[in-house]
Amino acid sequence: MNRTLTILFAILLLSSCREGDDIAPAFYTCGFTFSDSSAENENNAKYQNLMDEIVSNGVVGMTMSVYQPQTGIWISASGKADLHNNIDMKPCNISRVGSTVKMFTAITVLMLAQEGKLDLDDPIADYLQADVIGRIDNADKATIRQLLQHSSGIFNYIQNLKFQTASLNDLIKEWTPDELLSYAEGKKAYFEPGTDVRYSNTGYILLGMLIEQFEGKPFYEVFEEKIFQPLNLSMTQFAAKDPVPDGIVRGYIDLYSKLQVVESTYFSGWDYFTADGGLISNPKDLNTFFQVLMGQKLLNAEYLDQMLTWKSPKEPDPEFFPIAYGLGIFRIETPSGIAYMHSGDAIGYYANMLYFPDDSTSIAYAANSNYGKIDEFLSTKEAMEHIISELKD
Repeated sequence: MNRTLTILFAILLLSSCREGDDIAPAFYTCGFTFSDSSAENENNAKYQNLMDEIVSNGVVGMTMSVYQPQTGIWISASGKADLHNNIDMKPCNISRVGSTVKMFTAITVLMLAQEGKLDLDDPIADYLQADVIGRIDNADKATIRQLLQHSSGIFNYIQNLKFQTASLNDLIKEWTPDELLSYAEGKKAYFEPGTDVRYSNTGYILLGMLIEQFEGKPFYEVFEEKIFQPLNLSMTQFAAKDPVPDGIVRGYIDLYSKLQVVESTYFSGWDYFTADGGLISNPKDLNTFFQVLMGQKLLNAEYLDQMLTWKSPKEPDPEFFPIAYGLGIFRIETPSGIAYMHSGDAIGYYANMLYFPDDSTSIAYAANSNYGKIDEFLSTKEAMEHIISELKD
């Protein structure tokens, strides 16, 4: 969300604010199906101290997993899953992980290409209905690959101030794909397809429609069949079937940058039904997903190489790491080395997952609070540098 609308957000939120629900501790009961040896990990105390430090700064709750080939998987949690009911966060708790879903969307499309059902360089207009293509600038020219790489130039509906205002005026509204696409209609494309890269949620809504066109079922059911179930990601699901499922931790936002949070669990309905957000998971499952992907067990070498083919923006963001765009994934240059990554925001939630190809370390973490000062501890360049250096170096 555009931070310039924070004041409007605050006014609207205060008028719609609800007390925290009374929830029994059993709602958050969860567990792993394997024997967790995290306590025996040689870095257990160091990793746990990092999480406790982040939470002590004002983040409500956090879960994290770190995988290193020499020491295996480490998982833990810190802080609260639910402030109103004083429930501690557990490593297995599930959370909204926002745009991390774009890696799942991209891999599903790449799997369809790998199966010979489509060519990545086909125009998206070959497969979607003319009434969808005709109302969005560049949609008639952009290829599937360009949508995957954010190089289509198609306007990002989230950047439309009318969408932001409409969303803030009805925080619990559940949006349909067509309603979201309407905010990209009539908006001039950022550039000609293939000439630059710029993040666009609109492109990933179209890719979700593409998956449904080929498979004849909702895209999230294809995720289940091709990724969730084969990888036994038992704590991963998509919001469309159950937007606030049993066990999901409460979300919180720091509206005034004073570390005084307000609950926002029900405020993410704009991405419950589109392939640009809406994923619910936890760091253990995200870490497993990233390791399996890099092990060529989802995509073969040819298609993984295509996913990891990079294109840099003409105007880099000076406040972030040097970045390049792959197909549904990013490459960043950190002081601790090159990392492949994708992060995700929802209102009251943040998640990030990273993989370091130099030593196969992967890191995933999720928090049930964001915005305001909280972002300084989770998602800024400085926050990520701190987290990565403590976990990897």
